[in-house]
Amino acid sequence: MKLDINTVNFIFTTIYLAVPLMNNVLPNFFHSIDSRLVYIIFFYFSAFMMLYITMFGMYWSWVEYDKTGALNIGEIIVKNDLLFDGSGKLVTYLAIFSVITWFCVTKIGYSRVQNTPKIVRSVLSVLSIILIVVAAYEFTYNFTVWGALITVHTINNSLNFDEININYPNPETPWNLVFATKMTLAALIISCHAFYIIQRSDRKSSIYVKEQS
Repeated sequence: MKLDINTVNFIFTTIYLAVPLMNNVLPNFFHSIDSRLVYIIFFYFSAFMMLYITMFGMYWSWVEYDKTGALNIGEIIVKNDLLFDGSGKLVTYLAIFSVITWFCVTKIGYSRVQNTPKIVRSVLSVLSIILIVVAAYEFTYNFTVWGALITVHTINNSLNFDEININYPNPETPWNLVFATKMTLAALIISCHAFYIIQRSDRKSSIYVKEQS
């Protein structure tokens, strides 16, 4: 298909006129959007995806348990992808959406954290430290065992890493190590961010008190 000179001039003229218009319209459009609305939209979307993935995993885990009598926690959402093969494991999206949901919650309700009594913030700080220690230990433990078992499976020419389970703490309900590792990582990130948010609100409250005095 050949383009004549008039068509080429029309295309370049349209682009020349459209670029300044978009430069004026887009900044005004983005400035008019409330950031709180953006966080609310992301919160509901992430919460919906978390609920969908969780219900999907629970339903098919129950179906598998009803058929085989075996229950491997987290294995269903490790084996299945979100939309199509190669689009990413459901467990990966669950971990990501968990962090996004928490982040949006802190952005939406940060003012309430600042208005929380200091004694409550102190208790929450201690609890967040406990969660950080537990999540860090569990993530390190799961990741180490997962890496060791991957090495063993590779030596034995078995490359099906999604079905690596550990019969702990209950041998009757083994945990899938991919699920356990990714979710404890998400828990660690959330716990660290919670501690940071509480400490930042304490500093801002202290500055406000000093200015008032």
